Amino acid sequence: MVQKYQSPVRVYKHPFELVMAAYERRFPTCHLIPMFVASDVVNEESSEDGSTHRVERRCALDVDAPRLLKRIAGVDYVYFIQKNTLNRKERTLHIESHNETFSNRVIIHETCCYSVHPENEDWTCFEQTASLDIKSFFGFESTVEKIAMKQYASSIKKGKEIIEYYLKELEEEGITHVSRWTPSTISLPSSRPTSPSTNTPDIPRLAVIPAVSVPLSTEDSASQDVKLDNSLLQADSLTEILAGTPEDKLDADYIKRYLGDLTPLQESCLIRLRIWLQETHKGKIPKDEHILRFLRARDFNMDRAREILCQSLTWRKQHQVDYLLETWTSPQVLQDYYTGGWHHHDRDGRPLYILRLGQMDTKGLVRALGEESLLRHVLSINEEGLRRCEENTKVFGRPISCWTCLVDLEGLNMRHLWRPGVKALLRIIEVVEANYPETLGRLLILRAPRVFPVLWTLVSPFIDENTRKKFLIYAGNDYQGPGGLVDYIDKEIIPDFLAGECMCEVPEGGLVPKSMYRTPEELENEDVRLWTETIYQSASIFKGAPHELLIEIIDASSVITWDFDVCKGDIVFNIYHSKRAPQLPRKDPLGAHGITSPGGNNVQLIDKSWTLGQDYSMVESPLTCKEGESVQGSHITRWPGFYILQWRFHNMPACSATNLPRVDDVLATLQVSSHKCKVMYYTEVLGSEDFRTACCDVQSLGSMTSLESSHSGFSQLSAATTSSSQSQSSSMISR
Repeated sequence: MVQKYQSPVRVYKHPFELVMAAYERRFPTCHLIPMFVASDVVNEESSEDGSTHRVERRCALDVDAPRLLKRIAGVDYVYFIQKNTLNRKERTLHIESHNETFSNRVIIHETCCYSVHPENEDWTCFEQTASLDIKSFFGFESTVEKIAMKQYASSIKKGKEIIEYYLKELEEEGITHVSRWTPSTISLPSSRPTSPSTNTPDIPRLAVIPAVSVPLSTEDSASQDVKLDNSLLQADSLTEILAGTPEDKLDADYIKRYLGDLTPLQESCLIRLRIWLQETHKGKIPKDEHILRFLRARDFNMDRAREILCQSLTWRKQHQVDYLLETWTSPQVLQDYYTGGWHHHDRDGRPLYILRLGQMDTKGLVRALGEESLLRHVLSINEEGLRRCEENTKVFGRPISCWTCLVDLEGLNMRHLWRPGVKALLRIIEVVEANYPETLGRLLILRAPRVFPVLWTLVSPFIDENTRKKFLIYAGNDYQGPGGLVDYIDKEIIPDFLAGECMCEVPEGGLVPKSMYRTPEELENEDVRLWTETIYQSASIFKGAPHELLIEIIDASSVITWDFDVCKGDIVFNIYHSKRAPQLPRKDPLGAHGITSPGGNNVQLIDKSWTLGQDYSMVESPLTCKEGESVQGSHITRWPGFYILQWRFHNMPACSATNLPRVDDVLATLQVSSHKCKVMYYTEVLGSEDFRTACCDVQSLGSMTSLESSHSGFSQLSAATTSSSQSQSSSMISR
């Protein structure tokens, strides 16, 4: 398996030329890099005007590996080839390196780049990518991979200190400025920073070190000479600057300020998953904090985190969870009898939610509201929690990504173990665990009665192990002693019902009047209505049986917009036009496939007797969409008539050299159970008048064809971290 690394953008608040002078100081030897043994210049050249300098070196590393492994490999040092290109005119340094030793067994490739900050020419940016692919290594592949990744992560962390060390050394020598290159002043390859008596030393000669061992990165030094308030302001400004770049990259200072201290490999996972989402979910990228929660929930396993995150994004979109806080109004019975509410924050600045579960009439609420209404209310609480975490992050000046929940169990008894109530609780836990991972920082369970172990036995198997570790359980009045509540919550805000001094506005609950109970039929109908209130439809697609949607256009120059997610399998999306009206929609005879299609329909409109180019024509190039991708786009109609949107099963191409199927083709086919795919889609038609009005609103985007539906349910989780929400391809199809 290929291991990859992608760094955030690290910013040196120093000019590019001064950073290059510090970089030069690392050679010929550097006591901060003991593993770097030596390097020999293989090739070196400069342009005639001195603006470009290229150097290639062969570098030796003394890798920290077990002696036995070195003896088996038969080497003492590992050699790398590194090619550096310094462009003084453009003010960039590009570094590329790969391993020479064991190149037929292990492939290591790394690229680094120093460049000028896009918004501040006196700052220097650094970025780095690397990959490790171990083909074979005498049966020690797993060991070598662990050694390589551990040493690489250590080197990245160590490398943050190196440039700052030499920048400080230059400052102590009185060198605080290095002149920029101009055509009239040629920097010789052998030039070095001059003595302190020289005011404008030349740009230094390019030196080399294997970037795979020590990346050229640094911590932000502003904290040494800028006050806290100013540094926070600069961090906010820097975030806005970098978030507005075309690449929409993450800055290391932003990560530390808003997301917390991450290891280099954790940073890499976040950035790589974010890039993948940008490529496949245009306009619907969740905030970085949200992505990070899913990575933490899966111990930064990229594939596992990506899977559950995509499932959650589809779930949010289908049920319009992004708009829950705007559209959901709690029924009066919840306002009166639901014994939960927000109450200040804990000692760590986390929002504090209090739930008096022992005083809650769970049976009465379920009978009066139904399971789905309770679930939607709990989801609104979680959405509010996310919002409060963002607010507290700004207020306290440090990352706050989760909240604390205090559960008071006084009054809990056997009536709380009513089977439908427990079923509703388990359903709520299941949904919350799947879609709000790592949002609970601590759960304080107070005054647990004797019946609590029974309830715990029922619900604990449905709670993630990492979540269970955050539970603190107190029986009786134990919470009032040492190690109790006061260790986590300031004494001044402990609620009055827990012997505190703070008045708490959480409802006291009580029994729900039976007059408010509803019949099972009423509750069932209400539950169906709640979770079918969605603008999206689902469709199943089979091999040989596409799903087709008919749109009749009266006025030319209307706009057909679409927004769909590929939930399962790979599909091909097509748009056709016909002057003839298709036959009435016919359901695919699923019996031919031996399966049913729950939760999705399958409609076919194009008659098998129709001929492409005569009876109907293709108006957009086919678009192949992979499982997990989200696609939005629009098409300006040229003619009135009937337009057919088609999603069909994607057949893997056969190998051109032989008629035999490839192994990859067979495996890909087997991955789609029974040749079935599934999409969730929404379409909308804008009339020509509406289109012209919309065009006036999007002229600033530079393209009148990059139009999207205003009701497509794009995730509000993306509000602060994405800037690419427009359809950009010529066919007006975007992912």
